[in-house]
Amino acid sequence: MVKFFLKLFSMMPLKLNHLIGTLIGRLLYLTNSQSKHVVRKNIEICFPNLSKAQQQDLVKESLIESGKGLSESGFVWFNSFEYNAKHIVKTKGAQHLKGNENTILLVPHFGCWEIAARVVSLHRPTTFMYKELNDKKQNALLLSLRQQQDLHMVAANKKGVLKLQRALKDKQLIAILPDQYPDEKGSVVSSFFKQDTRTMTLLVKLAKNNNAKVLMTWADRLDNGKGYELNVKPVNILSSTGMVDDDVALMNQAIEQLVKTKPEQYLWNYKRFKGIIRY
Repeated sequence: MVKFFLKLFSMMPLKLNHLIGTLIGRLLYLTNSQSKHVVRKNIEICFPNLSKAQQQDLVKESLIESGKGLSESGFVWFNSFEYNAKHIVKTKGAQHLKGNENTILLVPHFGCWEIAARVVSLHRPTTFMYKELNDKKQNALLLSLRQQQDLHMVAANKKGVLKLQRALKDKQLIAILPDQYPDEKGSVVSSFFKQDTRTMTLLVKLAKNNNAKVLMTWADRLDNGKGYELNVKPVNILSSTGMVDDDVALMNQAIEQLVKTKPEQYLWNYKRFKGIIRY
């Protein structure tokens, strides 16, 4: 059933696809969904200075973007990398992807990270870390859809970390979504929007140990299904103190600054502060 709907979404022009996604988001907003509850809680925490009405508007906009994220998954995964790339109407910073430097892509849950990963891999082979699903059949399906051409996927575990290090040595790009909930051993508690949250340390440690440059990479969704804008921007996440806690703080600050540009495009229906607050 999942594959059927993803395939159906892939056949739609992007404008229609995002219209369907908008309707899904509006439905999530109108119902007492778990997604709505989590989004509202996160926005109340991260944007306390907004009025209640403004917070509700952002909740609605966020759920609409989440709906687009759901519908566009099929559009991205069931079409070719080259077809995906045609929908990138503007690119900023692609020159930073060139060369043989050790390079790590810092990819927040912002905009459409799936299309960003695919298009970046057309510039240079890329190994992307992902979190495995508990459902083995769904995990196998998503892995088969994601891992194609020069985009390689590795699981977020010890074997995956070794594969990332090997990919760096082979001068591939490696990509990590550092704002997903980590294991306690590989994380520290750091501030994000002035709220403590458990944050992974893997990216900053890899950057330091491999003398790698870090590129914040994301794809903004444009209005009315007009496409995407791909952005690649160097960021400094290694502190002058050399302390991992300070490095992670810099990384979270960089993500926070990006989120503030278009807060509705961040994945607020993810339990970002799990283990610290009750949802």
